[in-house]
Amino acid sequence: MRFGFGDNWIDYLATIDEAKIEASRRRLKQIVNIELKGKSFIDIGCGSGVHSLSAVKEGAIVSSFDFDENSVLAAKKLRSLQNVSNELWQIEKGDVLSKEYLEKYKKSDIVYSWGVLHHTGHMWQAIENAADLVIKNGYLCIAIYNDQGWKSKFWWYVKYIYNSLPQKINKIYAYFLGMFFIFLNILKYTLLLKPMVAIGPLLNYKADRGMNILNDLVDWYGGFPFEYASIDDLEKYLRSKGFEMVNVISTNSLGCNEMLFHKI
Repeated sequence: MRFGFGDNWIDYLATIDEAKIEASRRRLKQIVNIELKGKSFIDIGCGSGVHSLSAVKEGAIVSSFDFDENSVLAAKKLRSLQNVSNELWQIEKGDVLSKEYLEKYKKSDIVYSWGVLHHTGHMWQAIENAADLVIKNGYLCIAIYNDQGWKSKFWWYVKYIYNSLPQKINKIYAYFLGMFFIFLNILKYTLLLKPMVAIGPLLNYKADRGMNILNDLVDWYGGFPFEYASIDDLEKYLRSKGFEMVNVISTNSLGCNEMLFHKI
């Protein structure tokens, strides 16, 4: 059972504009806080391609791949719309779990995978394979769902139900649950006399990562397979692979912890 991320990213491209691209670029620089000009950059699970495009605009030479054919189509469409050459940004279908496929890549200065490896069905193997693509003194940037204990297990079942529903109603399921939980969150902080804690992120949604809230709701409720890990567990695992964590944007919620690791 696998969610069709590519269909969602094709829909997202209909809403993309320069403001969203610039927001994505700022967010990339916030976590990958190193000079990218002239660096090789592999984007694993490129999705819509907006993160790859951000890396190109920062001067990186980018290779993108995605397991989902429609994600590949979406990224290629974005590349075409932005008039970026194949030499600066290569895009193809590929599987991070296939070591045979990954052998075609030279080790890269930066290996990047935002919110992807926990959807492969074999997260730890995917993380290991991604780490193997990093050159010595290079960097690995990943975003992985935060381990929230029983809450994470609850969301596993929510996502399982989404993917069990007929396609005609699963988006309605996602929008309904999404708006319901947003309402509960606003109500909670309103009763605490802090309504902007819940409302503020919604008002700044576009400016945060350049994403679209409706597409993200479908991505969140549909995203399956679904795994998660704590920052401590990820840091311990990658330390054993010769990496040190040099930057982190953490979350206390069900979102992703973003981490940048340096290969010693």
